[in-house]
Amino acid sequence: MLGGLLGWEREAAGKWAGLRTQMLVCLATMLFVRLGQILIGDSARDASPAAVRADPVHIIAAVATGISFLGAGTIFHDRGGKSHGLTTAAGLLVTASIGIAVAMDRYIIACGVTLLSLFVLHTLRRLEKTSLGTKSNQTRNTE
Repeated sequence: MLGGLLGWEREAAGKWAGLRTQMLVCLATMLFVRLGQILIGDSARDASPAAVRADPVHIIAAVATGISFLGAGTIFHDRGGKSHGLTTAAGLLVTASIGIAVAMDRYIIACGVTLLSLFVLHTLRRLEKTSLGTKSNQTRNTE
């Protein structure tokens, strides 16, 4: 649901990586972390020397690498030299971190980051448009 909220905001803004993408990124990330937790728990119960060794930090690093690769695919430069897709890539990374927090039962952190992200994506976009004006927005690198 939290990933879906970010996706809904992106979809409403007409941006890439909308509702379904953000929800799937969040779900996949939760699954990776949960499976890693299960793997660690199973290997801890197995006292044999052949037990699987697992490190939760490596699981999170692997998720971050995978999401960064996905996010890199959303970034491009147009012929005018403007960058596009940077906020989309950052949003995918935030959605993945929310999935990690939910998988680790850190619901307050996950909800707080979701609310902060919605503020950044929605409220600050409106503030930028009103304070910077249309002319300034055209000369800046955009999403």
